[in-house]
Amino acid sequence: MTAISQTLSTLRRSPARTFLTALGTALGVATIVALLAVGSGAQRSAGSLIHLGASDLGLFQKDAADPTTSVLPTSLIPVLRRTPGITDATPLVLLVEDVRSDPPAVVFGADPTGFETKRLVFTSGRMVAGPNQIVIGDQMASQLHLAVGGTLPVARRPMQIVGVYHIGISFQDAGAFVSLRTAQAISGHPGEATTIAIKLAPGTRPAQAKRIIASRFPGIMVIASGDEAARAGANAQLISNAALVIAVLALLIGGIGVMNTMLMSVIERRSEFALLSAVGWTGGQIALRVLVESVVTTILGAGIGLLVGIVGAQLLVKALGAQEFVSPAITAWGLGRALLVGVLVGVLGALYPAWRAAHVSPAHVLAQR
Repeated sequence: MTAISQTLSTLRRSPARTFLTALGTALGVATIVALLAVGSGAQRSAGSLIHLGASDLGLFQKDAADPTTSVLPTSLIPVLRRTPGITDATPLVLLVEDVRSDPPAVVFGADPTGFETKRLVFTSGRMVAGPNQIVIGDQMASQLHLAVGGTLPVARRPMQIVGVYHIGISFQDAGAFVSLRTAQAISGHPGEATTIAIKLAPGTRPAQAKRIIASRFPGIMVIASGDEAARAGANAQLISNAALVIAVLALLIGGIGVMNTMLMSVIERRSEFALLSAVGWTGGQIALRVLVESVVTTILGAGIGLLVGIVGAQLLVKALGAQEFVSPAITAWGLGRALLVGVLVGVLGALYPAWRAAHVSPAHVLAQR
């Protein structure tokens, strides 16, 4: 407790230096927390996308940049339905940024009689039955002040609202459904779908079905979970790699910043360290004191960074206009990794200053005075 009290007393005597050291750590930690939270939220949304309706598997084009850019021929549907272990297959078209009044909203093109639309609970109206009809989620209806009987343009095509639904998944309740043919006409890809939802027969294991589909249909990627969806696209991999790069940069840049401020502290306090050495402190004890000061300072900065990162993740998603289908997910593991980076910054940045402090010569300092 005495060592901690001495450390806190030293930090209070130099508030400007303490603030600058903590600030460098806080910025790095905040960036890491925000990226990890957005990445986890994207993974969770991907899991919801894969399991639209009652589907067990999602089929996508292999090597697509992300699931929304996949293109599959609907001629696969009859063949898939005859595949052992599969009871049904239905195509879906995803229209992104086609609602000018709400660019983040996703419009799903689906067979009105398909199994994936049976989970839609209509609070008013009914499912689409014509080519220029649309049903919207209750979140979209609330945000855009729309109701049954109104009109919603999709890709500049006026669509009559015939129903308002709720499904319990945020980005779907903030989106809309049109018929499959309407979506294909809007996208300009007749006979094609973004993904094909698969419903497995009772007792069929997803891993078994994945092997069968992969062997029969080369070029198709079979996804059964949000983890796989997050790893499948280049964009998701970019987020993951960016988080790793930011962590490394935070260690390097933060460590250099901490080293500079701690080194200045050592130079300013040479007399103090010389006196400690003269009264019997060993080099190891002096070095440990400098390390403790650095770690305590960076932990304070990391604590601030955690709070800023949590708030920053929400602001980042809003700034990108993606809050309707990506909700940042704050996990204990993500916060723990960011905090670990903060501690490592404190340790790495203090190694050289601690060595300098441990080798201050009392005789040399007194001679200079």
